Amino acid sequence: MAKDLEVAILFADVVGSTQLYDKFGDTKASETVAKCVEVMKDATHQFNGTVIKTIGDEIMATFPSVDEAMAAAILMQARISAENKQEGRIPVSIRIGCHFGPVVQEQNDIFGAAVHTANRMTSQAKARQIVISGDTVKKMTDKYREQTRQIDVATVRGKLDEVALYELLWNPDEATSMLPTIEWEGQERKDAKVELSFREQKVVVSDKCKSVTLGRADDNDLVIKGNLISRIHAKVEMRRGKIMIIDQSTNGTFLQNVQGVESFVRRDSIELQGEGTIGLGKAEEPGASLAIHYRTLA
Repeated sequence: MAKDLEVAILFADVVGSTQLYDKFGDTKASETVAKCVEVMKDATHQFNGTVIKTIGDEIMATFPSVDEAMAAAILMQARISAENKQEGRIPVSIRIGCHFGPVVQEQNDIFGAAVHTANRMTSQAKARQIVISGDTVKKMTDKYREQTRQIDVATVRGKLDEVALYELLWNPDEATSMLPTIEWEGQERKDAKVELSFREQKVVVSDKCKSVTLGRADDNDLVIKGNLISRIHAKVEMRRGKIMIIDQSTNGTFLQNVQGVESFVRRDSIELQGEGTIGLGKAEEPGASLAIHYRTLA
């Protein structure tokens, strides 16, 4: 039977695991990733959390409170950082995202918009970072709130307003020299927009529609079918007056502007400027069957 709960949802994953396999081989890389996942699971259990599932190099866990989730996240980062210093260990980093909100629990899984927001926090985190939403910071006690700072804003699918992104500084040295929170309000240009077109499909990202998704799944805003294209391959969104493309795929996203300058992004973001072509999974020449045309509008 489904149950409605309010929990802290935490995602943690290994950064650059694909490169680990390429550099060190399957055996050493898989052992390193497995040890990281065990650290994540152990820290979750130490602070009253529940591991919902593991997906390769990633875990999803829930906690009754934000403080317990933050304690577990700090332990994960600290343990992996310490183990990197051991002789013979392959250096590795993790990133963590967290959001507190309502979920529906069915059997051994959870569903709901809060899960997507937590996952979005993780996609915004860099190596060795813990990123949480502004609403989640409000659920913390002063002990942890004093270690946070706002670092950005982002759009989340299904939400009209942007979500404030905060970083929890888990390293005491970093926390000591913490910069003051930046005031993000009022910094966004309202006139920025970009038009994306693929065959007969066309969408515009602007102040009225701040985020669209691209990929092979039918519920994307632009649906592009291809063997190298992920289900939700990339997002195009407005961030503080800039139009950014954020890759979330396995094979990356390729850009070529009208001057012929090429760029590649994987699990990262880059600004869309001027006019050009987007290729999902592989580079696409202008006019190719899977090429997406983009054009920024004044």
